[in-house]
Amino acid sequence: MGMKSINGALLGGVLLVSGCSFAEESLWPSLTGEDPAGGNTTAASTTQTAATSEPAATQQPAISVPPQPELGSTNFAPLDVTPGQPTGTFVGEKVTELRGELSALQNAIARHNGILQDTRAKIIGDSQRYHNALAAMNARLQVGTTPGNPILVQQFNNAQTDLDQIEDDVSILNQLAQGVANDSTMSAFLAESAAAAFNVSGAVDEDHRQLAILQDEVNRTVVLIERLLKEVAEDVRRQTAYVSTERSNLNLLAAGIKSGEIYGVSLVNQAMASAASGRDANVAGAPVDTTGRRPLVVIRFDRTTVPYEQALFNAVSKALERRPDAVFDLVAVAPSTSNEATAALNSSKSRRNAENVLRSLVDMGLPPSRVAISSKMADTASVNEVHLYLR
Repeated sequence: MGMKSINGALLGGVLLVSGCSFAEESLWPSLTGEDPAGGNTTAASTTQTAATSEPAATQQPAISVPPQPELGSTNFAPLDVTPGQPTGTFVGEKVTELRGELSALQNAIARHNGILQDTRAKIIGDSQRYHNALAAMNARLQVGTTPGNPILVQQFNNAQTDLDQIEDDVSILNQLAQGVANDSTMSAFLAESAAAAFNVSGAVDEDHRQLAILQDEVNRTVVLIERLLKEVAEDVRRQTAYVSTERSNLNLLAAGIKSGEIYGVSLVNQAMASAASGRDANVAGAPVDTTGRRPLVVIRFDRTTVPYEQALFNAVSKALERRPDAVFDLVAVAPSTSNEATAALNSSKSRRNAENVLRSLVDMGLPPSRVAISSKMADTASVNEVHLYLR
């Protein structure tokens, strides 16, 4: 759906945007509502014309691109294994065997540490390119541009590729974590074997001296691996959350490029979808009792093109600032009529309008589980409308 820039006013939690109607199918969005926190408010309105409205570029919010989450910085270089001399005893042979296994383990740690440092450097490089692309796109949208600007489309594709690269880097870290977990299992085995070797009979003093040195080095290796595993796990956790967040932001940015407008941070990142909400999304035809409830947003469809997205985003974003766990009811409202054919046609059109509004909310990052969609007919409606209620 093509979108145009909207000038709006938000006063005391009540938002109203109006315009002129030119034909039977003409449309302008009217946004009215209640305080997202639940308090009573007094409606306010603003009527704007082309002669008095400011340029769209001056109306847009500045966008702050979130930084790449910090990566661990430890270099997990293992210590050298202290060499020893054969003693000719069974225990001495066991010490030599354990020393060889410890050396092989530390070689594995060194290899895994190299992968970690290379992957961290790659994540930083991919992230820098990604954020440069985001900054360029937001700067262009900030001052206003044409819908579907091919330059922005290409920059978006590049940013998506860079984010895919970061996701691939996180996959490497995940594989690395499995390898380090195997190192941890091996180090635990060596620690148990070194401790058990002290109890084997037939050892000479030199065996126990070398065994004590080996045991200290095994214990230090165990600590090193534990730290390595913890830091890799932290890197994976932070970067996985980061990629998920940026996917949502890219979805909203795609909607902005399509319309030539700048929105802001994805609604999903403002809301942080609550699994405890327990509400089903998009319940088809489920009746919603709106008696005594003032809609947060009313969009009147009396025009073929509805530039409601910017005002809708602002209203929902404001509601989520007040109530991060907010859930919404999206109601398709059709005018009541005694003609059954006309009523069926109006209901169908109104339902499609509501589905388009829902699609816009999802594109903006609002989780579908936060919105229940229904429909009704109303004597007070003269044209098809879509009402958004804060539950």
